[in-house]
Amino acid sequence: MAPSASSPNTSGTGPAATDPASAAREQTRLRVIEAAIGLLAQGGRDAVTTRAVADAAGLQAPAIYRLFGDKDGLLDAVAEHGFSTFIASKHIDPDPADPIEDLRAGWNASIEFGLANPALFTLMYTEPTRAHSAAFKAGMAILMGRVRRLAAGGWLLVDEELAAQTIHATARGAVLTWLSLPEEQRDPALFSTLREAMVSAVTTQRPAVQGPGPAGAARALRAALPEQTVLSAAERHLLGEWLERLAAEG
Repeated sequence: MAPSASSPNTSGTGPAATDPASAAREQTRLRVIEAAIGLLAQGGRDAVTTRAVADAAGLQAPAIYRLFGDKDGLLDAVAEHGFSTFIASKHIDPDPADPIEDLRAGWNASIEFGLANPALFTLMYTEPTRAHSAAFKAGMAILMGRVRRLAAGGWLLVDEELAAQTIHATARGAVLTWLSLPEEQRDPALFSTLREAMVSAVTTQRPAVQGPGPAGAARALRAALPEQTVLSAAERHLLGEWLERLAAEG
């Protein structure tokens, strides 16, 4: 299981402090965020009031406003901390022996984090504005890297952007659906069914560069194109357009 979001992690709480006053502020900020996460886990979003958080953190309520502006600012910081903690828990293999199994493992890690931190996961993923979070974008960059490796190896069946959206949507949807169901209706097969449906939708059983048609080879070459230095920028742009048209034929 992925580590709990209440594990020590300051990556979502601001830049590293360079003086005692800044360090103390960051420590206080983290203490407030962890107090809010504890209340969120115990009683849901309604339990996270500024007064309750201040009491749990051993502070006066005005301190919350000085640190976060308002309750929405606090919840944004809590979500950011959740994204940062999840990213820190990820194992990234730059050259996996089996890219499809690596995809499954990454998807499973998302599910495990969501089930370990249900209230936090819901806060992180039920508001569209969270997509603007720097930590959320960093997580998506990790996912895009995984997708890019699939494409470069000829394993990708669809466009990279669509693949990333499908992977993210199925993992997020699986957890939120599970959490929305009464316990007696929860079937663990939901996760394996959605995961394998995702794998079938975005990947091929063998590298597409070995299969019929140019689409798979075009996707693989397009994935490697940004790293090429032999061609000029204009040539790479033109070749990219041609490869995109060929990839769309698959």
